[in-house]
Amino acid sequence: MTVKKQELYNIIDTLPEELSSKVIDYIEYLKFTAVTNQAPESVIVKDEDDLIEKLKEGIEATENGEVCSLEEAFNEIEKILVS
Repeated sequence: MTVKKQELYNIIDTLPEELSSKVIDYIEYLKFTAVTNQAPESVIVKDEDDLIEKLKEGIEATENGEVCSLEEAFNEIEKILVS
C-alpha cells in the first residue's frame, strides 16, 4: 500500500461510521466522474432533451441496421472503463 493510501485509510478508520460512509460515497462519485470524463460524448446523457435525441438516433440506427452485437457493445464499454 502506498503512503498516501495508508494515510487515507488511517483517516477514514478514525471517522465515525456515518462520516466514513459519506467519504466512501464521495470516493465512488469521484471514480464515476473519472470514468464519465473519459467516455465519448455520444454515450453521455446531459439532460432530458439530450436523452430524447440519443434515443431517436438509436432507433434510427436500429431501423437502418447500423447496430452492433451485444458482445461488441460490452467490449467497447470495457475499453472505456479500463482506460
